[in-house]
Formats: sequence, C-alpha cells, structure tokens
Amino acid sequence: MEHGQITLGREQSARLMAWGIRFFLAAALTASQTPGNYAPFALGCVAAAGPGAAGAAALAGVAAGALLFLDFAGALPCLACGILMLTAATAFRGSKTLAQPKILALTAMGLFLAVNGIYVIESLSPLEEVTPCLAAAGLTGAATWFFHPLLQPGQDKPAADSVLFLAAALLLALGDLELLGLSVGRTLLCVLLAYTAYERGAVAGASAGLGLGLTADLCAGTGSGIFTAGLGLAGLLAGSRAGRRRSSAALAFLAAALAALLPAREPLAQPLLLESAAGMCLFLLLPGRLFGGKRVKKAEPPDEATVGAQLKERLTRAAGALRDLYDSMGRNTPQSTDENPAIIFDRAAEKVCRGCALCDLCWQREYTGTFNALNDATPYLLERGRAMAKDFPGYFADRCIHLPDFITAVNGELSAFLLRRQYRRQLEETRRSARGQYAQLSELLTATAAGLGEAVQAAGEADFACRVGAALRPKEGETVCGDTVMSFQTEQGRWCLLLADGMGSGEPARKESALTCRLLRQFLEAGIEPEAALKTLNAAMALRGAETGSFTTIDLCVFDPAAGEAAFYKYGAAPSYLKKGGTVRRVTGASLPAGLRGTPAQPDVTKVKVDPGGFAVMISDGVADPGRDEWLQNLLAGWEGEDPQALAGLILSESVRRERLQDDCGVQVLYRPLDGGKKGAAPV
Repeated sequence: MEHGQITLGREQSARLMAWGIRFFLAAALTASQTPGNYAPFALGCVAAAGPGAAGAAALAGVAAGALLFLDFAGALPCLACGILMLTAATAFRGSKTLAQPKILALTAMGLFLAVNGIYVIESLSPLEEVTPCLAAAGLTGAATWFFHPLLQPGQDKPAADSVLFLAAALLLALGDLELLGLSVGRTLLCVLLAYTAYERGAVAGASAGLGLGLTADLCAGTGSGIFTAGLGLAGLLAGSRAGRRRSSAALAFLAAALAALLPAREPLAQPLLLESAAGMCLFLLLPGRLFGGKRVKKAEPPDEATVGAQLKERLTRAAGALRDLYDSMGRNTPQSTDENPAIIFDRAAEKVCRGCALCDLCWQREYTGTFNALNDATPYLLERGRAMAKDFPGYFADRCIHLPDFITAVNGELSAFLLRRQYRRQLEETRRSARGQYAQLSELLTATAAGLGEAVQAAGEADFACRVGAALRPKEGETVCGDTVMSFQTEQGRWCLLLADGMGSGEPARKESALTCRLLRQFLEAGIEPEAALKTLNAAMALRGAETGSFTTIDLCVFDPAAGEAAFYKYGAAPSYLKKGGTVRRVTGASLPAGLRGTPAQPDVTKVKVDPGGFAVMISDGVADPGRDEWLQNLLAGWEGEDPQALAGLILSESVRRERLQDDCGVQVLYRPLDGGKKGAAPV
C-alpha cells in the first residue's frame, strides 16, 4: 500500500472520530439543563463546532439529546437555536471576524435570545421567565467561548480552563443521578474543584469555586446561592494548601463546607455537606501521577554536603567544557603568518605590465634587475604607506614606460595589503584574548569546585522517558559521514538530541561536526542553558573559522519528559518534523550556520508539545531538499509503528532511493511512548 493511501485512510478515520466526539458530546450536554427547560451547554457545543460536517454532527447530537432529555416544549426552541447557529456558521464560513471567540460567543447569545425571547414574550408570565432566559443565554455564550479551543482543529494543547468548564458541564448532567442518597454529579464536582484548587492555587480555586457554584445554583433552580457560597469558600481554602500534603487540602475543603453549609436552612445543605465529604475521600484516592508525581510527601531539604557535591560536579563539568573549547581553538586554528609583500607587485604587474611592449624585457631578460628594484623599494612604501617614483632605482624608473600607472596600481594593492595585515593581527589578538579568557575561567571554576569538598554523590540510574533511533550514511564516494548524531539525558532528566553537519564531506567534515557535538554536550551536561551554550559555541567557532571559512550546522532538540515539551534550537539546520498519528508538523529556522556570524547571533528557537505516542524527527539537508520534502511528510503521516530506529532506517533508505546520496545523510528520531517510557533506548 502506498503512503498516500495510508495517509488518506488515517485522515478519514480521524474525521469520523472527530464527528463522533462532537455528536456524543452535544447529546450528553443536553442533559445539563437550567430552569426554563434550556440546554445552553449543548447549544454552545454547536456554536463552537463551526460549519460543515463537524457542526452538523454536533447539531445531530443535540437532536438526539433533546429526544432523550427534553420535553417537546423545550426541544423545539433548542433545535431551532442549533439550526440557526449552524446556518450562520455556514453562511459566514471563512470570515475571520466570526471566527474570533468573542464574536462567536456574542453571536451564539444573540441567536439564543432571538429564538427564546419570542417564547418568553408569549408566555403567561414573561417577567418571571426573562431571568432564566438571560442566564441561559449567558451560559450559552460562555460555553461557546470555552468549547471553541477544544472543538477547533489545529490546537496543540487544550486550554486548562476549557477542559475544566467542559468537565463541570458534563458533571452537572449527572446531578440527578443518585447513589446511596448522594448526587453522583455534585460529588464528582467537589472532586474536580478540589483537584483544580490544589493544582493551581487559592486564586484559581476561589474563581473556579464561584463559577461552578453559580452554575450549579442556576441548574438546580435554587435562589439562595448555597452552591456559590459553599464551593467558592471551599475552593479558596483548598487552594491555599497548594504545595502541601493532599490531606490538608481535603480537610480545608471540608472545613469550608461546614462553615458555609451548617448555618444554612436550605434542604440541599445537608446532602451537599455529605457529598463534599464523599468527594474528599475520592480526592484522596486519586493516583499520584495525576499531580505530576508531587505532593505525596513534602520533600526534605537537601543537606549542605549534597548541595556542595552537586555544585562541585556542575562547576567541574563547566570547567572541562571551557578547557576543551580553549584547546580546540589552539589545536585546530592555523597559525597566522604575515603575507609576503611581493604579492603587491605581482598583482600590480598583472594589471599594468601584462599588455606592455617591454613586458618580456622587464620580466624575463632583465628579471633579476626588476626583482632587485622592487625589493629595494619595498621598505620605503611599507614605511610610508604609499609608493612614489623616487622609491625605485633610476635604471628601473627610466626604463618603465607606464611608471605612473604602475605606481597607482601598486598603491591600490598596497592599501589592500595593509588592511589585510591589520585584520589578521586584530583577529589573532581577539583569538588570543578569547583563549585566555576561556583558560582563566576554566581555572577559576576548577579552583572553586576544589574548595567545595571531595565527595561527589553518584546520580541514581533514571528511567528513560523516551526512545531514540538514529541512522547515518556518507555521501556517494566517501567512506566517512560528515554528519554527527548524539543523544543523552542530563541530570535534570531532559533528553538532548544533537545533529551537526560539517562543511563539505568526508573526514574533515566529520571532525568538525564531531567536535561541535562533543563541546555542546559538555556544556549541556554541565547545566548550562541550551541557548547560552549555543551562543558561546557559535562565537568560538566564528573565531576558529575566520581563517578557513569553515562552518557547521547545528540542530538541537531538548525534550523535557515531565512537561511533555520539546525545544528545537537551529543554526542553519534543515527542517525537523513532529508526528502524532496522521498529522505532521514542520519546524524550520532561518539563522545562519554556526561559525558564519559571531556574537550576538542567536539560534532559532521553537517550542512545541510532544504528546504520548508522538515522534520528533531531525534530519540533515542531505536527506531531503527542504523545498520538496512532501514525500517525507507523507511517509511520516503513514507510519504506524512505534520503533524510532525502524523509522530512522526507513527514512534513510527512502532518501537514498530518491536523493542518490548527493550529500552526507543523518537522521535522528525521538519517540515518546504511550506507556510513559519505562523501557528506553540507551543514549547514542
């Protein structure tokens, strides 16, 4: 099967899945009703789904939900609102104004009022019906606002507030479902509020509690604000315990519920108090991984010996990286030698003497005399900075029939010669100064580390949080690949993937790219931030390559498993690719390769989300031409395996077939497993 057919099949499956989600979501939200027999959350889902098949699926879900949860008097205006919302979205398809969340929410509110306002006016008691109608319209607009980021395509990471609002709306639909006399929906609502407050702090907890309480009061039809008071205070106190033991947050939540509900005379006060207690029991039973592996027990502060040992290790590594950088500048940089002044006369003669009638006489038969004349004039013109006729002996000046033109040409070449000499001397001075600074800083860090003690605590073996595959292939006719790939995990748990492409091919390119990767790895393992390490390395490479003009492209991917985020740092590197399912995203940069520009040249930085089951693919420019890499994107979209090494090999073999090894090829693939990556591949 071709990759294009695989991609098409996956896209069709993804679309069907998206339509199904919108259908069932809208149907379930229809059960969340407010006084007046309104279903604002379901209508907000229709408005946020947008035009086309996605909106039609949501509208079909509302129709199904209306048949199940609404009577005829409520279902008819609900369906009319949904139809108007889908019609408006279809009529204004492609409009940037209507696509804005604020405008979309206001439009949904207006259409809701346009339909239900007629029913309110024609009712027997319009003054009593107007308040529930306005409240439902506000909830429709709020639902549209919060659901829009969740239901629109191209969203890498759903907004936390949107997920919270959706979860609360679904739980409100379970408000009438009771188990042992307790409402399942309200109990789970307490769990959701406690989790949100504990994760995000007091301010977020109070805000979430007030919002959930107001919505719960409206849906329950109580006019006393019992949910608002109880949940608002509970969210505030639970959020104040963020960062401490989870049990203290649960006790704070219960204390707030007691303070708000015990004095109340509402019939729902006692059930809500019992539901709060049941919710806190469930909150304490939540698995620790939902909290990022934290707060199960407050970490004890490290002792001074451990802190000193860790600091010494970092300083020692940083000193080693700077010392190697110092050695590389002296070892690989050619010694600067002054240019021979004879080149001034050679180039001037090329311009003036080549077409002269006496050229053979001066430069062949009388070559010795001409050489001596120019040699005698050299000290004068170098001292003065310009040539004059009196600098040349009489036998040469009297014989030259183009002496003024020759002197003019000599002066032009002399100016260029002196500028080149000045540039080389300044460059050499800068290089010596930089090497001296690197050496002094290395010695200072080494001495500082030595004063922190001798004991260094060995770091425990960490579980790999991802798997890495890599593949290299040299250019046709070469035995050594000029690209270098490297991957490793730092003490902070971050994965670093390096791909460097040295100028040219063969052994010289390999040495340059390998040196670049080794130095950068030392900086990163010493705890230096990637951007600072890259800028330091770029400045040093600019000094090293000033004479030879050599450069190296650098592609660095730093993946943080805890946050699930990756940052790409590029100096002239080829595009990288993110793959999740059948979707492929391209990551590019526009900066020059390292070594072509000195400070303050910065790398291109792109931060992305790598979801479980996702791949990050790095390639050198020999693998695929950035202008015609559709085949690579199709291959990635159609790949259904989980082995990054197999994917790297497949990319390389397909590149060899298409590109014919016109350049060195390097591929490196990172895969974030669905199971958390307890089994990983060793670093490259």
